Amino acid sequence: SSCAAAEAAVRRVGVFGGTHGNELSGVLLVRHWQENGAEIQRPGVEVKPFLTNPRAVEKCTRYIDCDLNRVFDPDSLGRPVVEDIPYEVRRAQEINHIFGPKGSDDAYDLIFDLHNTTSNMGGTLILENSRDDFTIQMVHYIKNALAPELCPVLLIEHPTLKYATTRSVAKHPLGKYEN
Repeated sequence: SSCAAAEAAVRRVGVFGGTHGNELSGVLLVRHWQENGAEIQRPGVEVKPFLTNPRAVEKCTRYIDCDLNRVFDPDSLGRPVVEDIPYEVRRAQEINHIFGPKGSDDAYDLIFDLHNTTSNMGGTLILENSRDDFTIQMVHYIKNALAPELCPVLLIEHPTLKYATTRSVAKHPLGKYEN
């Protein structure tokens, strides 16, 4: 029905850069889009470019206390905020507050998390769920839009593991890795 389609529509999109502070492609894109937001805005869709780990970006290091891309698990997200809480755990809670809560109806519809890698992967999309029809259709669209350039897709699905990645806050998480 059209009502169900309206409920399933993607209305809020996060574009994350700097999950790892030494991976600068996403940092540069996020900063560019924070200043030139019209480039990524579309009617009926809110697109929010967001610098995920600003302290690590400032120091140009992967992380400060622990890997931000591994702490979006229930224990870390529910941890009491005390003085000695690791910086990335506190930051994960802030991101979950802004873009989540993870697993809820209020969570952002889609998060693109932009990374760099030293692996010879070219531009690769990372999927965590082969049963997410929306994300699979979006990957198909991206691959067609980039053709004839290759855009490999890496499925890292696990039958029981719940991912604690930064992008996992969204209903539809997608990672993008560049050399």
